[in-house]
Amino acid sequence: ALERAEDLYREALEYDSTFAQAYSGLAMAFWNKTRRSGFFSENYMDSVLILADIALSFDKQLAEAYFVKSAYYFFNGNAEQSLEEADKAIKFNPNDWMPYWGNGITYSTLDLVKSIDNYNKAISLNRGSMLPQLLINLGWVYHNAGFIEKFRDCIQEALKLTGDSTEYYAHLGRSENYQGNFLKAIEFLEKGHKIDTNRLGFINSLGYSHMFLGHYRESLKYYKTYVEKLEASGSFDLQNMQRVGYVLWQNGYKKEAEYYFNKQIEYCNESIELGREYSRNLSAFYDLAGIYSFRGDRDKAIENLKKFNQRKWMDLFIFRLIKLDPLFDSIRNDPEFLEIVRDIERKYQAEHERVRKWLEEKGKL
Repeated sequence: ALERAEDLYREALEYDSTFAQAYSGLAMAFWNKTRRSGFFSENYMDSVLILADIALSFDKQLAEAYFVKSAYYFFNGNAEQSLEEADKAIKFNPNDWMPYWGNGITYSTLDLVKSIDNYNKAISLNRGSMLPQLLINLGWVYHNAGFIEKFRDCIQEALKLTGDSTEYYAHLGRSENYQGNFLKAIEFLEKGHKIDTNRLGFINSLGYSHMFLGHYRESLKYYKTYVEKLEASGSFDLQNMQRVGYVLWQNGYKKEAEYYFNKQIEYCNESIELGREYSRNLSAFYDLAGIYSFRGDRDKAIENLKKFNQRKWMDLFIFRLIKLDPLFDSIRNDPEFLEIVRDIERKYQAEHERVRKWLEEKGKL
């Protein structure tokens, strides 16, 4: 479909080489095509930026070109510039939902109140096929802030619009995993998996749930299937290879486990070096810390956790995860580790309270 879109935009430019919207449309097509496949390329999405700038050279007030520039800067780790470009898009077309959606995503790693506010604006303007996804995105911001019932309300609203029970079970299962309720997570995930046995999210999440319960053989069954399907599709998972490695290790496949630990280290280091989205909220440092802890390198584990703890706020997932994550068992009672855990809890509680006060002021609680 994206290739067909490109052909049509290029055909439009054959008729009018100064048609700004055709260039911004091409930029959007390139963005959708390359935001995964070119993730580790040094010239990641450069074509998107070039095409958007060409569009603006013909029409300085073209909101969609500013939006696509905003997306470019977001995925290249420049949140400040991303927000600036989105604000320009809003200035020239305040009734377009897309810049608010973009701001909702960008602020989800910076300021949960502003993220919620922007998602609500996007939802108020959108009446199309993206509305369920916007509700889901908003729901996960509520979840990050610790408002589980508001998360469930959003997921329920999305279900009413789509009737997609697999999507519904996927999000409920992920939520229970994030809260540390692994048996409940399996209950939802198995319901969804029975409906769609090929959906990668169910396979990955079931591997995750069983891992935390110590069901290592069952976990390995899911993770092996997950990795096979990823490789067959030419995809990759930035944040779960250490989980695959851990389960392989627990099943006695230590050589294979080291491959996945090293693969995760490679993903983390490249993302940090290139300033990609995965490293922008410092998650790459958390994943590195877990691997070093498991390998018994206490100093590197603490060093990377300290870098991760530079985040100004913490979400519910991290607040729960770090207390349960088996990769940190070797330093579980280390004084510096315990202080980082306490600091993460303080940050989560402070952000939860800040969001609560704002929601009450807006009459949303």
